[in-house]
This record gives sequence, C-alpha cells and structure tokens, in this order.
Amino acid sequence: MRRMTLFLNGSPKNGKVVVVYGTLSDLLSVASSKLGIKATSVHNGKGGLIDDIALNRDDDVLFVCEGEPFIDPQTDSKPPEGLLGFHTDWLTLNVGGRYFTTTRSTLVNKEPDSMLAHMFKDKGVWGSKQDDRGAFLIDRSPEYFEPILNYLHRGQLIVNDSINLLGVLEEGLNFSGADLSCLDLQYIHFKMASLSRCNLAHANLCCSNLERAHLSGSVLDCANIQGMLCSNAEGASLKLCNFEDPSGLKANLEGVNLKGVDMEGSQMTGINLRVATLKNAKLKNCNLRGATLAGTDLENCDLCGCDLQEANLRGSNMKGAIFEEMLTPLYMSQSVR
Repeated sequence: MRRMTLFLNGSPKNGKVVVVYGTLSDLLSVASSKLGIKATSVHNGKGGLIDDIALNRDDDVLFVCEGEPFIDPQTDSKPPEGLLGFHTDWLTLNVGGRYFTTTRSTLVNKEPDSMLAHMFKDKGVWGSKQDDRGAFLIDRSPEYFEPILNYLHRGQLIVNDSINLLGVLEEGLNFSGADLSCLDLQYIHFKMASLSRCNLAHANLCCSNLERAHLSGSVLDCANIQGMLCSNAEGASLKLCNFEDPSGLKANLEGVNLKGVDMEGSQMTGINLRVATLKNAKLKNCNLRGATLAGTDLENCDLCGCDLQEANLRGSNMKGAIFEEMLTPLYMSQSVR
C-alpha cells in the first residue's frame, strides 16, 4: 500500500491524494477514476516515466498523462500571457474534461474544410476559450472525439467495439476519403456531410439521412442503401448495390447528380430517379422494374441487359442510350410524354 498525490499532466493544482495497492495497472485505474481521464502513464516531477509501482514511496507526487508528452508544471504550463497555444505547433485540447495533445497541422491539414480546421488554422481568430492550463475548451464528448482525432492522425476511422458509432459520426460532417467499408451505418445522420472519395463498400446505409450529402467519387459497391437521397454522387461506383427494401420502402434519388456512375448489376426495383442526371452512366444488367425515370437525363447511358418492365421513361433524354439485350420489351408508351 502506498499513499500518493496525483496531478493532471502539467498542472500543479487540484491534486488528488490516493491510496494504491498492487501494480502499475492498479495505479492507472485509480488515476483514471479520480481525475476523470483515461490514464496511460505517470511521471515524477522531473519527467521520469514510472514503469513499476515499486519505484514509488509514500507521499510521492506524480503527474498523470493520457498519452501526451510530459509537461513540466513549473515551466511549460505557464507561458507568457497571450501566447498560450498560439506560438507552438503543439496544442492541448480539453474535450469534456479530458486532455488531448496534438499538433495544429493534424487538426488543419487532413480535413481543411472541417470545423476543427476552421477553429485552429488562423491563430486567435475564433477566440477559443482556454482553461487555467492553457488547453482549448471543446464542449464535446471525449469518448466520441478520440476516434475523430485518431482519424486525423492516421487517415482511417477506427472505432472500438465499446464505442457507439452513431455518437462518433455525430461529432463531424466531413468524412472525405474515410474508410467506412463494411460498417453498419443504419439511420446515421449524414445530412449535408461530405462523403466524397469514401470507401463505403459493403456498408449498410439503410434509412441513413443522406440529404444533400456529397458522394462524388466514392465506392459503394455491394452497399445496402435503401432510402438513399443525396445531391451529388458523380463518378461514384455503385456496382451490385441493393436499393430494395423488403418492407416496401423505395429508394429516392430524385434529382441526384449521377453523371458517370457505375451501377452495373444493382437491384433498383421501384427506385425514384425522376429528373436525375445519369449521363454516361453504366447501368448494365440492372433491375429497374417499376422505376421512375421520368425527365431523367439518360444520354449515352448504358442500359444493356436491364429489366425496364413498367418503368416510367416519359420525357427522359435517351440520346445515345444503349438498350441492347433488354430482358423485356421497351414500349413506346413508356418513353413518350
């Protein structure tokens, strides 16, 4: 048994006196509970890393970190007034009471259009509030913020099984280039989100809110995307996608920019593609039974092998469209206004 005083990294204030039994893991567990953080390491006052609890004695003063570098409480935590966080590329964020240390370039360069990038790319412009340690205050959930920060570091969204993906996705709207493949994204709120160049292959997007979302250049091969509605999916790959819902919900892509998309082999019974742009798109072997294609731009669209039985093609632009090897006859009544 050892009695110790624990402080947050870099802070000489608000310490907690604790009694610790057992191993270093027990110490980290106690530190996490008492300080309200996810403790990963402890240091003595000179910055020495404690890797064995046997090194400690009664009444030792230790500083607890969450993975960030050690900050000397006598110097590093007290820079001149007005210079906190602005004249160094290293920043500390206080997110809901937990501290994260990262670089300004990490927050800005990976996703320059994100809210975090706007907050930190111009020093002092946002007037962000800071606590007594100089950390920038962000009123968000630290549990959901951590995967986002890891994505900015590594370029991949990695979410532990214990984390609710819905909470993570609610934290941000810019997922350009992210790997979201094979994830269950049902009912996720993607309204106005940037999902361009994302990997969404085999993802379940059933009933996700994609209103005015951007999916240009994304890969959605074999995805389950009933109820889909977005503003721009130009150049996306949607091969072998399932747009059909057993409950009868019809996918809605009305007015969507689908120029140059590859939707070969997709199941789209009853889909609404009214006044959508499908110029130069590949729809070979698609099931478009009962689809609404009224007013749709199908110029140079490849519809070889499609099933267009009972599809509404009235008023559509079919200049240069290819209708070879059709499974069912295409009647004039379908294509004449």
